[in-house]
Parts: sequence; C-alpha cells; structure tokens
Amino acid sequence: MRILPVPYDEALFAALTAEAEAEGYFFLRRHAQEWRDGILRFDRPGEIFLGALDAGGLVGVGGISLDPYGPAPGLGRLRHLYVSPGRRGRGIGEALVTRLLDHGHGRFARLRLSTRAAGPFYERLGFRASPGEKQTHVIDLA
Repeated sequence: MRILPVPYDEALFAALTAEAEAEGYFFLRRHAQEWRDGILRFDRPGEIFLGALDAGGLVGVGGISLDPYGPAPGLGRLRHLYVSPGRRGRGIGEALVTRLLDHGHGRFARLRLSTRAAGPFYERLGFRASPGEKQTHVIDLA
C-alpha cells in the first residue's frame, strides 16, 4: 500500500465514494463538488489530501485544510477521512491520520474535526473530545 497526495479524479474515487454513500456518508460527494467548483482543492498553504492506494485502487483518503468554520491563524481541519469497509482494521486509517498529523506539524497549531462515530479512533491517535460548534475533537500540534 502507498499513501500519497491525490488530486480528485472521478474514476479513481468512484468505488470509494459509492462505498461511503452506501454507509450513509456523503462527504466524498461533497469533496468532488468542492473540487470541481474550485472551492476546496487542498492547495492552499499547509493543506494536503492523501490517498491510500493498493493494487486494487483507492482504499482510503483524508486531508487537512484551513478550517472553514472558524478561520483563525494556525487552525486547520482534518477532513474527509474514509477507509473502505473491506479494508478497515488493517491500520490504513491510522496510517493516513499519522501522515496528516506529521504534515500538519509546523503548519498548524491546532486541528479540529467532526465525527459521528469515530471518536474513540481519533482519541487513540491523540485527539481529545471537545464538543462545540462544528467540532467534536481537537489536537494541538504546537
């Protein structure tokens, strides 16, 4: 498996987006629309979007952007983390988040995220629960 920056590509993302939507997650569709509209391409200073790829294609994704919900110096947002259901439990999500946190150090002082069900996963990786408007978890990187 390789983890590397990936721009949005409809063919590359199609299967993973379909899996996410079958589980009731529509953020990869939003990612595609924001990319097409030029709203968010993960190309501003500090931003990155990574994909986990194996011989079968894209099996996981995630990124860091400037936080659109609370713009402040040094505030970023971990976004669109998703791993194919058939590939979960193999360390792919952890590898993606670890790479994203490594990238975020020196670029962001704090990252926020919002999750419906993955709180314990993020807490194992150093995030702390911090319920608030547009966030469930934060991690300080400074």
